[in-house]
Amino acid sequence: MRKKIVTLTLNPVLDKSVTVAGISPNTKLRCTAPTYDAGGGGIDVSRAVKKLGMDSLCIYLAGGPTGEHLKQLLDKAGIDQLAIPIRGWTRDNLAVTDTITNLQYRFGVPGPNVEKEEWETLLDQLEKNLEEGDYLVASGKLPPGIPDDFYVQVAEVAKNKKSRFVLDTSGEALVKATKSKVFMLKPNLGELSSLCGVESISAMELEPLAKKFLNEHDCEILVVSLGAKGALLATKNLMEHIPAPTVLQKSTIGAGDSMVAGMIVSLLQGKTYSEMVKYGVACGTAATMHEGTQLCNKNDADNLYQWVLKTQK
Repeated sequence: MRKKIVTLTLNPVLDKSVTVAGISPNTKLRCTAPTYDAGGGGIDVSRAVKKLGMDSLCIYLAGGPTGEHLKQLLDKAGIDQLAIPIRGWTRDNLAVTDTITNLQYRFGVPGPNVEKEEWETLLDQLEKNLEEGDYLVASGKLPPGIPDDFYVQVAEVAKNKKSRFVLDTSGEALVKATKSKVFMLKPNLGELSSLCGVESISAMELEPLAKKFLNEHDCEILVVSLGAKGALLATKNLMEHIPAPTVLQKSTIGAGDSMVAGMIVSLLQGKTYSEMVKYGVACGTAATMHEGTQLCNKNDADNLYQWVLKTQK
């Protein structure tokens, strides 16, 4: 049976990006024509997976005209999708890049309220579409109306279907999800601090705390995102720091989701956990080399991966 990637997005977004020559208050700013991208957690993972040469099934909630626009963009990108209709309108975010300072301003809004029968329908559809051996990737925060233990319910579906649950989220939803069986978690340092009950984590404390977390939770792989410093791969038998290549950053939008996409693609290609994280770091770094919400480019990711491999010899 061929394994597949299924992504889950509870709070998708229609991303709008523009540029402007100088930002100042109380004046009309002349922006370029906007570019639009489907975005938000799992959708970004699916988009990045496509750019890396693989397919996925993208399951998400969508409503209103912005939800319809989202579907059109995913169709255009050739991504298999299953949109669960909701009454509320899908949110839309704005990213403005000042071409004079090269600074980017990102404006995010809350998602629509999701009703109980809507997120229950999504769980039903997830169960129908998951198969044994699949990788289920849930990424992003929960919108209003969805309970904090939602990812616990998702984990149960994945467990019953014998699929591998990969989670990248934050807040109380992440804390509660760690009490379930999760194949892989990708917290950043701040999120790992919350999970471990400490205010902050120093470089000396990182590995012992990661090991302690794995010993106390049903999680096979912990990948701690360290931003420009790369990532820490932690399993019960392996601890490895992977540095990130230094590049000229143009946007950090979708870097984390590009990293997740790279890791799952690597696993489907039969790579080791160490190679998986190295390629993930390369994909995350590649995403920062492009403006707006373009995510990673396969050629850039492959070149950066070779650099990471050389530095680890």
